[in-house]
Amino acid sequence: MVKQSRGKEGQGLVEYALILVLVAVVVIVILLLLGPSISNIFTEFVDSINGTAAATPAATATPSS
Repeated sequence: MVKQSRGKEGQGLVEYALILVLVAVVVIVILLLLGPSISNIFTEFVDSINGTAAATPAATATPSS
């Protein structure tokens, strides 16, 4: 039988922890970058369900000729 040393087992756990931290950091960065646009999408969706019109800059702007 091959006996695994305790140091190698700890090394594997540290590697998994580092991967988990890296994934968490990537998710946080993505949410910080895309958060406002995701919020706008949900706001527009809720407004459409409630029947209220969202005042968007494109809708309120008047064309200048």
